[in-house]
Amino acid sequence: MRSLDGLPKAHLHLHLEGAMRPATLAELAGERGERPPDCDSFTSFEDFNALHGAAARLVREGPRRNLLRLVREVVEDAAADGAVWIEPHMNPLTYEDDPDAALDLLDEVIDEGRRTGARLGVGFGILVFARRNADPSKAVETARLAARRAGNGVVSFGLAGDETRRTTESFAESFAIARDAGLIPAPHAGELAGPASVRAALDVLGARRIAHGVRAIEDTALLHRLATDGIVLDVCPTSNVALGVVPSLSAHPLPLLLQAGVRCTLNADDPLLFGPGLLQEYETARTALALTDIQLAAMARTSLEASGAPPASVKDAVTRINTWLDKSDQATTSPTQDRCCTTSASDRAGHNQEPR
Repeated sequence: MRSLDGLPKAHLHLHLEGAMRPATLAELAGERGERPPDCDSFTSFEDFNALHGAAARLVREGPRRNLLRLVREVVEDAAADGAVWIEPHMNPLTYEDDPDAALDLLDEVIDEGRRTGARLGVGFGILVFARRNADPSKAVETARLAARRAGNGVVSFGLAGDETRRTTESFAESFAIARDAGLIPAPHAGELAGPASVRAALDVLGARRIAHGVRAIEDTALLHRLATDGIVLDVCPTSNVALGVVPSLSAHPLPLLLQAGVRCTLNADDPLLFGPGLLQEYETARTALALTDIQLAAMARTSLEASGAPPASVKDAVTRINTWLDKSDQATTSPTQDRCCTTSASDRAGHNQEPR
């Protein structure tokens, strides 16, 4: 059996603070004399948001080195999972109210991500996201900030949070700014709300990638549109089960989405709270969803082609994916761990900010 850690892939749907290592969370909490949040105690999206926010606060309210440590460890974990490109989601304005100060912070994050990535062979770009639960004017401010680093570390623009909180139309201006700057429009949709949410992301925001989008399975005409237009869904199976979007892994629509010709990528979303990292999501897709190596390789290829990675890097990685497929079966696969309850990939080697 081919080892999935040797499959080159990109990680496109990963919330920076939600990717914190459990050991790091415990250490940051201890430094403040606090108990770390119980990362697997949520029973609703609201509970999840509260836990994510509690974890993120430990980064946001601490010294800048905590944020840079988080960036460094997230890139290290991506490398251990076989990623060659990572595009974590963050909103700098939740750290600094002043746009210029937020831009300086963003530059530090980009520099740290690139520096660590260069050491490990992982490309690094940022998806800056706006928040549905904030006033849409803040989304415009966020888009303008992202546009200032378009092509220089920021590669995409998103929208996160409960889709039922505000109409998609409220965020049309911010996404127009992002698109005009050349950023990939990649909002959340089709998670807590149904197909209409996905359609609005396409029609109003000009989405080319959609974070989640899995409830498009409920609308045959929408599936056809996604497939025909080459829209990419950045799918997170374990997250969808944990938040009740789907009842079980075996019921997850990913195989049906692929069968309908929809381009999809595999992602971990918030491994601090959901457990699996990127590699384990691939392994789960192989075992629980019975996806073939050809399908897994196709999703890895899509993750690179739909990313903000430089074209030369994408071309090289796709060549390596083809080589991976050509290899004879290998005897073993890499072990995985539940990162929320044990340790991360880099912890094995010794080593939330804004709610979604």
